Amino acid sequence: MCKKTKVEYYTNNAYKTDTNNNIILFTKEGLGIRSIARILQISTTTLLKRIISIAKNINQPIISNGKDYEVDEMRTFIKRKDKLVWIAYALEKESKNVVSFSVGKRTNRTLHAVTKTLELSDAKKIYTDGLRNYSSLIPSRLHVVKQFGTNHIERKNLTLRTHLKRLNRRTLCFSRSLPILNAVLKIYFWR
Repeated sequence: MCKKTKVEYYTNNAYKTDTNNNIILFTKEGLGIRSIARILQISTTTLLKRIISIAKNINQPIISNGKDYEVDEMRTFIKRKDKLVWIAYALEKESKNVVSFSVGKRTNRTLHAVTKTLELSDAKKIYTDGLRNYSSLIPSRLHVVKQFGTNHIERKNLTLRTHLKRLNRRTLCFSRSLPILNAVLKIYFWR
């Protein structure tokens, strides 16, 4: 006996025709990286590379002119709970679609990436919470801070935390890298 094994029916599951669609579906359903890899029978490394390549092919949607928007931010972390990052994003008030997002530290730079796209789209009104940073970033003619002005985006925050376990507050799931978090959010918001 030579003590070697032979694979009679070798299949490379990563290159099946519906793999990318399944990755998108499972990501939007909130499955973790290891769960998706186990279900699709592919390696986690291959899955991470696929998620990034899928996200690279997703373009930001065209923002309609003259609409009302809600802007809010959400806290999460990368690797450890002391490495906080913030997800700032904008929601069109009427259609409730996410039109722009940015991930980074809770600074004007991260918020400006979102608010600038809304200003360029000739927004009618931009509703925010009481965070002081917004008053310096959004022109006063567009900026509205009022009670119940951000109901839709606050509800979207709850939906995000429910669907994407990596954003949940008390969980074992977390993001290990910023590019993967960006890619997952791009798939979730725009695919």
